[in-house]
Amino acid sequence: MGVTIHYSKSYFWLKSWAVANIIQLGTQSFCHRFIDYRTDPCHRLYDQMVMAARSAVANIAEGTSRHDTSIETEMRLTDVARGSIDELFGNYFNFLVSNKYGVWRTDDPNVRDVWNVSVDKPMFSKDLFHDVADYIIAQKAKYDPWIESDSPEICANALLLLCERLNRMLQNMMDSQLEAFRKLGGFTENMTQERLAKRKAEAAAANAPKCPRCGKPMQRRMIKKGERQGQEFWGCIDYPRCIGLRNI
Repeated sequence: MGVTIHYSKSYFWLKSWAVANIIQLGTQSFCHRFIDYRTDPCHRLYDQMVMAARSAVANIAEGTSRHDTSIETEMRLTDVARGSIDELFGNYFNFLVSNKYGVWRTDDPNVRDVWNVSVDKPMFSKDLFHDVADYIIAQKAKYDPWIESDSPEICANALLLLCERLNRMLQNMMDSQLEAFRKLGGFTENMTQERLAKRKAEAAAANAPKCPRCGKPMQRRMIKKGERQGQEFWGCIDYPRCIGLRNI
């Protein structure tokens, strides 16, 4: 199993990252327009909502960037993003209930309309950053009739639905990451396999003897301590699982 590390901006191609950006932009607009000093005199709710939305975007990006070096870290960061979206979902839910707006019923036409809006598959040219920015703006525009509405009830309900959509997307991502970990193992495991493969190749090139215990190739080692410090010996490449030795 070879170890490879790919370009770290791969999250640009994730629909979940695009939806997280739409939620972040929508939340910034919502808080700017509807969270004022009367409902939030210390500005804490404003900060919490904006930071929760930002956290989802940042942790999806950071987690995806760590895919090649630590699938375990990728899963943890994806779960952090999911937790941030759950927190934001709670903020919108509380806003609707505390203002007696209520949450849309599942048979409300707005629920169907918002849920049926889909995010396009990313298609970028060599002018990557420019294209990504235009892509996010274009995808958000699809939801603008709801999340940029003058009605706080419509905005909050639409963003509540987007939080639920992203939560499901992140759950699917975590399921895929777990399956990848089962098949490929962690970065440390793969690095160990890479090192053992290197040792085997070096041992074969040096016409090293076979281990008397397990039959695997051996490699030259040196005693580092004691009276025989500096002397070389043949040691099994599978050490410490195998402690086979031969004198040189």
